[in-house]
Amino acid sequence: MLKDLFPKKKRYATIAPHPSARDKVPEGLMNKCKNCSEILLSKELDKHMKTCPHCGYHFTLSAPERIAMTVDEDSFEEFDTELKTADPLSFPDYLQKVEKVIEATGLTEAVITGRGAIHGKPVVLGVMDARFIMGSMGSVVGEKLSRAIERAVAENLPMLIFSVSGGARMQEGILSLMQMAKVSAALSRHQSAGLLYISIMTNPTTGGVTASFAMQGDIHLAEPGAIIGFAGRRVIEQTIRQKLPDEFQTAEFVLQHGMIDRVVHRKDMRATLSTILSLHTKGGEDFGD
Repeated sequence: MLKDLFPKKKRYATIAPHPSARDKVPEGLMNKCKNCSEILLSKELDKHMKTCPHCGYHFTLSAPERIAMTVDEDSFEEFDTELKTADPLSFPDYLQKVEKVIEATGLTEAVITGRGAIHGKPVVLGVMDARFIMGSMGSVVGEKLSRAIERAVAENLPMLIFSVSGGARMQEGILSLMQMAKVSAALSRHQSAGLLYISIMTNPTTGGVTASFAMQGDIHLAEPGAIIGFAGRRVIEQTIRQKLPDEFQTAEFVLQHGMIDRVVHRKDMRATLSTILSLHTKGGEDFGD
């Protein structure tokens, strides 16, 4: 009979997990690597300084995380915490956006500046944070960096800047672009004093930040895979009407073409900075004396 030729398939009951079971899984317990797609426990990721143990992909760090990994414990003293973003151009909803980011991140701006020590060697640092409007450079970012550099000059200290940025902040227009010249002028005074400036580029470092202080270091370092450039890849391809290499604008590519001095894995960054500082200092004071 026909029913014997087409037997009924057995049906199995599907048991859906109880909604409360999902609630018991802690948020942020696991992360997926954006490069190799491996699923990583957050604890394992933290143990490897937020780099993938399988492929070496460097996850984005917040400025406080970067500072904790770089300077000696309890050595960091933050500068200019009172500086706040204004709205000079009355850009629609700008301050509301800023307030939301402040609430979400606990930061007051896209850079933290301060004084610290690396293996006992005193330095002044500027550390940018991509969580704050993609690390964009506005008036307060420029002011905080300039003041930090001026303190480094006054105290005869090396300057370190960790860059991560999408570029100048469009909501502040020309006032944002003016920060390129402002920070560059402060770095020129720092250089004239014979002091060391190390620029460390992380993913991504682009736009006006790349076109100014990120590329003005005495020594340029970068994390593996960091995108470093001025205009975006698509903009360049559409302008020159050519297909760019897959590795274009990566730290490894710009190293090969002489734009930076070294690509340094995050786990080696603190030791590398300490070595560079040791080579450029004497008895804790810069050779600029």
